[in-house]
Amino acid sequence: MSEAIVVEDLCKSYGDVRAVDGVSFTVYTGEIFGMVGPNGAGKTTTVECVEGLRRPDRGTIRVLGFDPQRDGYALRERIGVQLQEAALPDRIRVDEAMSLFASLYPRSVDWRPLLEQVGLTDKQRSFFADLSGGQKQRLFVALALVNDPDLIFLDELTTGLDPQARRAMWDLVRGMRERGKTVFLTTHYMEEAERLCNRVAIIDHGRIVALDTPENLIRSLGAEQRVVFTADGGWDGAVLRGVPGVTRVERIGERVVVYGRGERLVGGVVGALERMGVRFRDLHTEQPSLEDVFLALTGREMRE
Repeated sequence: MSEAIVVEDLCKSYGDVRAVDGVSFTVYTGEIFGMVGPNGAGKTTTVECVEGLRRPDRGTIRVLGFDPQRDGYALRERIGVQLQEAALPDRIRVDEAMSLFASLYPRSVDWRPLLEQVGLTDKQRSFFADLSGGQKQRLFVALALVNDPDLIFLDELTTGLDPQARRAMWDLVRGMRERGKTVFLTTHYMEEAERLCNRVAIIDHGRIVALDTPENLIRSLGAEQRVVFTADGGWDGAVLRGVPGVTRVERIGERVVVYGRGERLVGGVVGALERMGVRFRDLHTEQPSLEDVFLALTGREMRE
């Protein structure tokens, strides 16, 4: 498997603050690689160094075989970048922006199908200022694809999008991978990273604290499965705690959460409730997720 991005011992400081502290990772051709982290963890600085937008203090970076600092012009012909925050002149029309960006590259694709893919065909004669926040976000994705890049950077791709538009963008990203493109995705939506990414790097305090497939990261946590239901009337917590595999039981009002492990956990809980004659409803299971891994590794405190 060939390497699209190779980063070794990347460091970047701002005054006395070390934003990135010895980060190393590899992104392989044809995969969707995700980077997640709390606010201030260093992911934006890392990605900007990889894109060539920021000069690192130390370390080596190779992107599609290029040095982003020395070979920036050649590299930019091969990559597409959708920034978290970007803007265009208010009075430029959508079709004018697409035509302008296409003219900047020696190789470009017909931008009309791109607008259709991001759901902006009916807005191609609209001014940028008249687009909603979500429509502007989708326009910048289309602009990032107009040069038919081999590698696409997507920074907080679905921020501000409604659920329907978010799922459509996920399908678009999957389509990029199916066409052999490599995608570097940063997101704070753990569900997005879990559903889209082949591998995920979790960065915190300027260091990568975990890097693996979402499935392996979740498995490594050893987190408990949760059986959740609403119970009417009284019940004996000791009976539920005695079910094989159960580790603890929590009750908040009528809502009960049983934590445990094992393939027979659900059946054991249901059987115990029936033996006690407890009337229950809305029973469902909650599996460990990438969000559980993220919180376990980075903590739950709020960050600015």
